[in-house]
Amino acid sequence: MKRIVYIFLFISTLPCMAHEAWTIEQCIQYAVNHNHDVRLQDLALEESRIDRTKAVGAFLPSVNGSIGGQYNFGRAIDPETNTYTDVSTFYNGYSLSASIPVFDGFQRYNDLRASRANILLGRSRLQAQKDQTAQDVLASYIELLYCKGSVEIARKKRDESMMLLRQTEVMAQVGRKSEADVSQMRATYASDDYEVTHQQSLYDKALIALKRQMNFPMEDTLSVADCDTCDMAEPTLMENPETIYSQAGHFNPKIKQAEYNLQAARYSLRASKGALYPSINIGAGISTRYNKQLHKVGTMKFSEQFRNNAGEYISATLSIPLFDRLSTLSSIRKSRNNVRRAEEELDYNRRELHRLVSETYCDRVNSLKEMEKMRCKVEADSVALKQTVRKYEEGLSSAIDVQTQAVTLLQSEAMLLQCRLTFTYKTRLLQYYKGIPLWTE
Repeated sequence: MKRIVYIFLFISTLPCMAHEAWTIEQCIQYAVNHNHDVRLQDLALEESRIDRTKAVGAFLPSVNGSIGGQYNFGRAIDPETNTYTDVSTFYNGYSLSASIPVFDGFQRYNDLRASRANILLGRSRLQAQKDQTAQDVLASYIELLYCKGSVEIARKKRDESMMLLRQTEVMAQVGRKSEADVSQMRATYASDDYEVTHQQSLYDKALIALKRQMNFPMEDTLSVADCDTCDMAEPTLMENPETIYSQAGHFNPKIKQAEYNLQAARYSLRASKGALYPSINIGAGISTRYNKQLHKVGTMKFSEQFRNNAGEYISATLSIPLFDRLSTLSSIRKSRNNVRRAEEELDYNRRELHRLVSETYCDRVNSLKEMEKMRCKVEADSVALKQTVRKYEEGLSSAIDVQTQAVTLLQSEAMLLQCRLTFTYKTRLLQYYKGIPLWTE
């Protein structure tokens, strides 16, 4: 019984895909958690952490142990007398050694700093991929809202055409309208009915695009919040684009990504130059052996030989690079070229961010102006349609006039919806450039 209750509580906590409307934050959060590119960047970040562990381990001493055994048949050297013998001998050796580099031209130190910069680079790449996924989902979400609003506008016009068609049929029965007017109204209704079907098709395609961006199961139902309940931005102007760009340059993940990439490239260049310096290594070890001539009686015991043959040693090695077939010089030139490439990428990303901020700010200002103008146009077209319908009822205008004015109102309402959603989208982008995240984790 308890198991059934737990299962019921678990299912009740899941989002109801068939009835509850998903907000933009929920869609983005789902997409970030299920996007394949985000997962790949997360794995790349884990590889950077592994490389850092490897760089830290380079400062630790290396310890090696070995055990060997061999049979000598025929002419060989006797380990006890160090003379040649033709007696078969069994030889068993043990050794344990440790070594650590003391100086290597700061290659390990720079490799460690480069690995730390690569971790920061990996985090920036992961965040940049999350933000890019959020922007793609936001754009698809806005497009879906536009298609959804267009379907509602088309249905509203179709319903009005149906009412006007019925009114025309009644007026034709009493002789106030002709059959030509009825036919024209039927054609208008058929056109509006087709428009509803067409807009519904566009809505279905936009929904599929949103599911693809979210990596959402195609067979499951996904409904989004209506335009009226959507989090619409307030129509207030923000700072100038230069101020927004100066703020975006401090925390934009793409800029940070380019900066950390340049930092890692510089450390890699220093590590490559370190190969030109001499290297110093020290080591120590211990070894012992056991040997026995076959078919010989009275061989010393294993424990006694293991103790008596034991020896220790310490070593110090100075290695001076003289000529390595230009491998080090080629590595330095390649690292220097990577630094120049990283500098160029950083400059490009800064210019690109500046352009995006300026374009987004300009689009937001223009969409706000267009939204105000289109709101006035929708009000004027609505009044004009009502007057045209009234004249049609009085016989002062034709059905074609009513259809023309209705189409004009439909286009105005669709453009107003587009301006409103564009304003929302651009506002969210500007807030993102200012440091406000597109969603909350």
